[in-house]
Amino acid sequence: MKTIIVCRSVSHGNTRKVADVIGEVLGARVVDPAEISAAELAEYDFVGFGSGVRNMTFYRELRQFVQSLPGNQRRKAFVFNTSGFPEPPFRPYRRMFTHLVEKKGFEVVDTFSCFGYDTWLPLMIVGGVRKGRPNTVDLEAARTFAEKLRTRISTAS
Repeated sequence: MKTIIVCRSVSHGNTRKVADVIGEVLGARVVDPAEISAAELAEYDFVGFGSGVRNMTFYRELRQFVQSLPGNQRRKAFVFNTSGFPEPPFRPYRRMFTHLVEKKGFEVVDTFSCFGYDTWLPLMIVGGVRKGRPNTVDLEAARTFAEKLRTRISTAS
């Protein structure tokens, strides 16, 4: 199954580290949304969407990329993110982004999240939070997530 990961990783490369591990397991190419067109994306059977979190939402560039895609994608996808804080119940940003992906016709088969080093402005004063994250345990969890995805997708084909 031809797989690609569209990933927006900005501040510390947290999300890219996770994307690279998942991509290694799935044999996927990892690109920034600016590096791929909707036409080129259509060549892939399985699509991962990954982002860091800023102001309790996925990065604008990834959201805009998904919004620009034509509807009726009829392909499987997965969503993942890194963040300095757990997703708050009053702002379910991963679910909101997943819903956006599904509105374009993708079937989101699973999601993944882990902590990432965060130096959002007020936190910069104290050196940030979650230093060293994603760490080896987080990246191993990402690897396990990807292995389960690979098994799930290969048995569904």
